[in-house]
Amino acid sequence: MYKVAVIGGYDSIYGFAALGLDTYPVENSAEGVKIFRQLADGGYGVIYITEALAGELSAELEKYKEQYLPAVIQIPGVSGNTGAGIAGVKKSVEQAIGSDIIFGEQ
Repeated sequence: MYKVAVIGGYDSIYGFAALGLDTYPVENSAEGVKIFRQLADGGYGVIYITEALAGELSAELEKYKEQYLPAVIQIPGVSGNTGAGIAGVKKSVEQAIGSDIIFGEQ
C-alpha cells in the first residue's frame, strides 16, 4: 500500500497529521527539494504540497509530472489560495480528456 505525505510550511500542514497523513514541514526551498526527493523515491503514492512551496520547487516537480507515481497535488497554504492547484488539475484533465471541464470560466 502506498503512503500519503504532506509537505510545506508547518502552519499550513500540521492539521493533516490528525488525519493520519505523514507531514513534513520545511522552512526553505533547499530543504523542500531534499525532502520532496526522499518522498518521491520513498514509496509515497500521493504527495500533497502547498502552492507556495510548489512554486519554489517548480523545476523539481516538473521531473515527476509525466510519472504515474507519485501523484503530486497542490493545496492552499495559510497564505491563501493562489489558484495554482486548481489550474494544475484543470490542465491535467484537459490533457486526459481533450476538453475544458469548467465551462464559462476563463
